[in-house]
Amino acid sequence: MEAISVASIPDGPGWQYEPKWDGFRCLAFKDGNRVELQSKSEKLLTRCFPEVVQAVARLKTMTIVLDGELVIPVDGNLSFDHLIGRLAASAATARKLAAEHPAVFFVFDILADETGILLSEPLKQRRARLEAFAEEFLDDNGTMRLSPATCDIEVARKWFSLAGGSLDGVVAKRLDLTYQPGANRAMQKIKRLRTVDCVVGGVIVKGEAVSHLLLGLYDDGLLNFVGAAPLRAAQGKKLAAQIAKLIEPPGFTGKQPGEVRTQFGHRMGEWQPLKPELVAEVQYDHFTGGRFRHGARFLRWRPDKDTSKCTIAQLRSSTY
Repeated sequence: MEAISVASIPDGPGWQYEPKWDGFRCLAFKDGNRVELQSKSEKLLTRCFPEVVQAVARLKTMTIVLDGELVIPVDGNLSFDHLIGRLAASAATARKLAAEHPAVFFVFDILADETGILLSEPLKQRRARLEAFAEEFLDDNGTMRLSPATCDIEVARKWFSLAGGSLDGVVAKRLDLTYQPGANRAMQKIKRLRTVDCVVGGVIVKGEAVSHLLLGLYDDGLLNFVGAAPLRAAQGKKLAAQIAKLIEPPGFTGKQPGEVRTQFGHRMGEWQPLKPELVAEVQYDHFTGGRFRHGARFLRWRPDKDTSKCTIAQLRSSTY
């Protein structure tokens, strides 16, 4: 079951609020001695998180299906990069990584237990079952933990104010809602988005228009590529007519677009370098591993901004 994105936390009776953790959505299945972990896209994560598999296997119940979020705490924060590192790891490497930085599975729903499938029960009843299950089987400091929930919107607003580090925002769910796979307006996510001014160190041109701005931030005097922002067709055509005199290598003097993976895990293709003269204000949600995790959205040009002020220090205070 997936939440839709909305701009503000819904208020009124009948809503339950939960923290939105910065991790991987996961379903955990236990059937006798068999345990499987599955991602939202139905990929198996069992090999990648052996410590979670062991924790599920130790549960003194023969049948269970749990919905939750996998996270990896590192130095007091949740590290998305460590999660990504698990996906490409072999079984042996995953065991080594699990010993160095164990994952935690925050459980927020129960979909089946030894009484049968619970999808048709409203969330209010499923949450009561889950809390009883957690009281008996889960450990507040263990690998598997109950994710908190509240019906108090002031608590939800406090969680939202903390978004940007370990928290990704807030999820609101209707208490009368049955579990319905797919997107549903009765399950809403509210994420805190931020803005930052970036130097345009390069562009991708398709046909007669710029399709993407390649964004950079200075660190120790070097302009490092940090992500891309797509442009609408009209914006791209207008910019293409203006940048002829700015096309000049190297564009980026630190990390290059070809050295940093995009939000989809692919390498950046052919691009043109620009003199570091254009500054764009962009919107983003997370900055981890030296890049915008999900890309960025162009907001406006900043001709008044000194390019030397577009530094990584703008981000470190709130996202590192």
